[in-house]
Amino acid sequence: MTVATELTERESVLLDSIPTGLLIGGVWREAASGKTFDVEDPSTGQVLLTLADAGPVDGAAALDAAVAAQDEWAATAPRVRAEILRRAFDMVIARADDFALLMTLEMGKPLAEARGEVTYGAEFLRWFSEEAVRTNGRYASNPEGTARILVQKKPVGPCLLITPWNFPLAMATRKIAPAIAAGCTMVLKPANLTPLTSQLFAQVMLDAGLPAGVLNVISTTTAGEVTGPLIQDTRLRKLSFTGSTPVGRRLLADASQNVLRTSMELGGNAPFLVFEDADLDAAVDGAMAAKLRNMGEACTAANRFLVHESIAEEFATKFAAKMGAMTTGRGTDPATKVGPLIDAKSRDKVHSLVTDALADGARVVVGGAPVDGPGYFYQPTVLQGVEPGARILTEEIFGPVAPIVTFKNEDEAVALANDTEYGLVAYVFTQDYARGLRMADRIETGMMGLNAGVISNAAAPFGGVKQSGLGREGSLEGIEEYQYTQYIGFPNPHNV
Repeated sequence: MTVATELTERESVLLDSIPTGLLIGGVWREAASGKTFDVEDPSTGQVLLTLADAGPVDGAAALDAAVAAQDEWAATAPRVRAEILRRAFDMVIARADDFALLMTLEMGKPLAEARGEVTYGAEFLRWFSEEAVRTNGRYASNPEGTARILVQKKPVGPCLLITPWNFPLAMATRKIAPAIAAGCTMVLKPANLTPLTSQLFAQVMLDAGLPAGVLNVISTTTAGEVTGPLIQDTRLRKLSFTGSTPVGRRLLADASQNVLRTSMELGGNAPFLVFEDADLDAAVDGAMAAKLRNMGEACTAANRFLVHESIAEEFATKFAAKMGAMTTGRGTDPATKVGPLIDAKSRDKVHSLVTDALADGARVVVGGAPVDGPGYFYQPTVLQGVEPGARILTEEIFGPVAPIVTFKNEDEAVALANDTEYGLVAYVFTQDYARGLRMADRIETGMMGLNAGVISNAAAPFGGVKQSGLGREGSLEGIEEYQYTQYIGFPNPHNV
């Protein structure tokens, strides 16, 4: 593996174009404290850019701007909101190479994968531009015929959006687009590990015609100090968070004080089930997609591979051969298939999960160690002989490691799949579609891929059950998260 340590001219020019301030009321400005923080390239540890570091004063100013803009934005015609989103879609697609390169620099994913995220993330802008004009209510008679029922959908009001570091564009567009479509103003707090994409995207939204104060962006290294007062402010009406379950629990407790509307997309522990009748090559291809997307740093990543005992050896051999052939390196290298993990802490956690599993009797089929040299790389890894209950089966791995557990029959497979506090997504490979539909009924999950390793789509409702969260993002359900229902009753006009 070779990793370049100097930025290319193309990379330097792109970084020089990124706003480095806080976006408050349509203006990029320094933090009130004057504090800044560095954003690093995880493949080298090199500083990419230095941004303004928001404090509580800046957070309050951002919410003030959102509140000031809310009434006028809510009264803006849906078609106007839709056209802004559509222009933003066109502008993101026109700058796809810039967005892809920026994500690769700050997050590490290979350029080809980053381009895929641009396509996926931009689609939320197009999808919700089409939904903005379809937020319909209804008009009906009451059962007694004495009155009429008028129902309308209204924007919930100012929102706090907290996004994670692993999908810098898609996690922003998945929240911002429906909020804009519904008529809500926002304060966005991106992850401080990967805020650059949000900075560029916010400028694109301004260039697309989004009025000042509708979207405010406050990057910070002291998230609790900045967002805590916002959540306690009675003017805030909604909190949308994507991140870990422990943090989500704390935010839900805080949000309960003002009974905030909440959307929580939390942790996952996705089972990947391979039955004895599965198309094995398709299952291996699906496993590669479900495991290595984003280097395994995704809540939807397959975390536990549950394979029927009759095919476990063959599956492991084929899977390990493909995993072992993956080239690790800086995402800008065309040969790279697996980029770095986000930081040293993440890499160390992944390795501790592997070493714990090995100490409990698991064996390495391929990989099993960090990659020597600069950056935070980890070898694509397959483990066999992992015992049920092992730590690696109960915690999110968030890295390119695949532990394999065997099962004897369908009931045991279901029991293993459901043996977790999480329920975001599951993957099932079988050529028996009746069995596949039984798995959808029996596995406790908000989403399921049937003979598919990647199922995310802007037109599909994304979200989980149990401790994987509340609410849905994307699809028809996505815009409803930013609306409340108002009922107006009045006498039957024919009885006047």
